[in-house]
Amino acid sequence: MTESNPQMHAIVRHDDGSLSQQQVDRPTPGPTEVLIKNAAAGINPVDWKIRANGDAFGTFDAARPMILGWDVAGEVVEVGAGVTRFEVGDRVFGMPRFPRPAEAYAEYVVAGSREVARTPAALSDIEAGALPLAVLTAWQAVVDTLHIGEGDRLLVHAASGGVGHLAAQIAKARGAEVWGTASAKNHDALRDLGVDHLIDYRTERFEEIAVDMDAVLDLVGGSEHAERSVKSLRRGGRLVVVPGGDAIPPASMLDDAGVSATWILVEPDYASLEAVAAMIEAGSLRVVVGDTRPLDRLAELHEIGETGGPMGKLVATIG
Repeated sequence: MTESNPQMHAIVRHDDGSLSQQQVDRPTPGPTEVLIKNAAAGINPVDWKIRANGDAFGTFDAARPMILGWDVAGEVVEVGAGVTRFEVGDRVFGMPRFPRPAEAYAEYVVAGSREVARTPAALSDIEAGALPLAVLTAWQAVVDTLHIGEGDRLLVHAASGGVGHLAAQIAKARGAEVWGTASAKNHDALRDLGVDHLIDYRTERFEEIAVDMDAVLDLVGGSEHAERSVKSLRRGGRLVVVPGGDAIPPASMLDDAGVSATWILVEPDYASLEAVAAMIEAGSLRVVVGDTRPLDRLAELHEIGETGGPMGKLVATIG
């Protein structure tokens, strides 16, 4: 009689788009991988979009239970062959495998050792669980794609969101003048994070107020919103649209305005996580956690996120 695989709790997505907690096999790390006892998993818009609409990336295995989630924060409990970066007991955080499934809505998660970084001592597990996908998106947009630097004027749309409030701080730390769109109720909190100028998107036309921008980071999406964003840019300005390439304005519009535009899809990147960790240790970056629920109530966090929840990130606590 063979011994059964160790089990763990995980949140499984069903064909009708619902979520429930089930017992599933605990994963085993292979070469260059670590097994993480997960303490917190952040919730991101991509999670509830895939939950509602199915596998947008075509990367999930139909023969396995569909377990969503990419934000991981916890403790290394096992290391695979060849791993030199971590030892058992290290606290780590990261975004494994994206857009392939990381199965982070679970008690244990396997990650490549170069897809995670050490958690800064200043961060709780909940704060660390809130960060990875959002902060990597922010870093890869602001630093790697827009190349924001001293004196640049950057407009961040949805500045109070999970990505936006981090992107604004990263840009500010690099010497930029940061503008942001957000509902008025979040303006004071965003000023406290260093945003210089705020626009209430509910009552104001941002393209009439934020003009001659060097760059715009559009975290709202949609072709109409992106086309309005072009009007905020100076000639030679740069637009990045995160939700998807179908929102990029027509080439003729970009040529007439003398601007460039692209979109990005976030990638795992331990070096960027380490740069973020250094900012946190230096006190130049803070993550806002809007709400938390235990793993067995994770579906509630999806409902909150889909209806435009509080400022910052939503996080499921585990264990």
